[in-house]
Amino acid sequence: MKQCTLKDSFVLKGKGLHTGLEIEATFKPAPDNYGRKFKRIDIEGSEPIDALAENVFDTCRGTAIAVGDVKVYTIEHAMSALYAAGVDNCLIELTGPEMPILDGSAKLISEKIAEVGVVEQSEDALVYVVRQRQTIKDENGISSIRVVPDSDFSIDVMIEFNSVVLANQFATLESLDDYVKEISASRTFVFVREIEELVRHNLIKGGDLNNAIVIYDSPIAQEELDRIADLMNVPRKKVSEYGFVNDSDLTFKNEPARHKLLDVIGDMALIGRRIQGRIIATCPGHTINTTFAKKIRRELKRQEIQAPIYDPNKAPLMDVNRIRELLPHRYPFLLVDKIIEKTDKYIVGIKNVTGNEPFFQGHFPTEPVMPGVLHIEAMAQTAGLLVLSAVDEPERYSTYFMKIDNVKFRQKVVPGDTLIFHVSFMTELRRGCAYMKGYAFVGDKIVTEAEFMAQIIKNK
Repeated sequence: MKQCTLKDSFVLKGKGLHTGLEIEATFKPAPDNYGRKFKRIDIEGSEPIDALAENVFDTCRGTAIAVGDVKVYTIEHAMSALYAAGVDNCLIELTGPEMPILDGSAKLISEKIAEVGVVEQSEDALVYVVRQRQTIKDENGISSIRVVPDSDFSIDVMIEFNSVVLANQFATLESLDDYVKEISASRTFVFVREIEELVRHNLIKGGDLNNAIVIYDSPIAQEELDRIADLMNVPRKKVSEYGFVNDSDLTFKNEPARHKLLDVIGDMALIGRRIQGRIIATCPGHTINTTFAKKIRRELKRQEIQAPIYDPNKAPLMDVNRIRELLPHRYPFLLVDKIIEKTDKYIVGIKNVTGNEPFFQGHFPTEPVMPGVLHIEAMAQTAGLLVLSAVDEPERYSTYFMKIDNVKFRQKVVPGDTLIFHVSFMTELRRGCAYMKGYAFVGDKIVTEAEFMAQIIKNK
């Protein structure tokens, strides 16, 4: 998969949910590896803020990010729509401190993205692959986020409220292809009994019956309802029975659950990568959503690249016979058994380390350890197969080391280990020279990494 951005810019205008200010949001295309960023153009000299979990500073009725004194509130709907559309790189310029709430959903943003279109870029998309079940719970054990392995992105959401109107609801999304139709139009919601407290905390100044589902589920005198309406500066409304106060019907019977699903996607997008896995959210909220996203971000910082997925049941792209045709190495120095994945940017190779390797006789007789220099050599042979794929008649060329930098050996490799090599270009191939970054994995752990330069030379 390649990274994507918008084909063209678009503008959306409206009031902020919490500030009530009229705000203009301009969505702009961005280059490869830019990410999704928000910029306050009403603050002179302010820099764009990366929409990443580590920049989240507030989760009270919305997700807010900040760098220093520059803050942007209520970004979750925009992040959700961008993620669902596969937009990896985008700059959003704002004339105020928060995203306009629009109709309380992501519908208008998704429609605008579809209108201008999405264009594929040259760099590979970054993907966070869920390898094992992970769970995080809140202090009370009520809310939880769980992710489990899956072949694609999918999500289940379950909500529960102590309410005669909104008790238990469930929503699911099996494919992002269904997001626009099934999720994007789901509006945010609020209980009438919560409104006065939210106003007291200087929130929802821009809220009304056009941008939120309002739920009446506990007895409140009409005089009190009128006072709350005046407090919100919205028209008074006579309410005689429990239910939804809005004049219009719900978009979906389970619209609140679908909106929570929309929010989870927006908050999980703060990981900064596409997600391959299934999210199961129970009573989610912005706090636990972003706490989980921060946990994943910490994992990604500890190890900048995930180990490639190796399925020994799949036929390789290149077996050892094809490798012999391309590389001049032979026993005991051919250190790549097969290639399982290759693009024009990177390659993935496999080396099965057995107790019969000749170097174990002397390294070391009583404690067999694969020499670190051979990790690098095997990595370089894998890289050679990547470089040779860029030339015509690759059988007539050989690759040679020119430079090795930033080598790190993190743990031992011993008989029985399966080494997985991931090697990628750091720059374009120029004048027969390639500058590359390589990693060697055993399981999910990096055992060796290095940067190196190699040159391809035509055989005499």
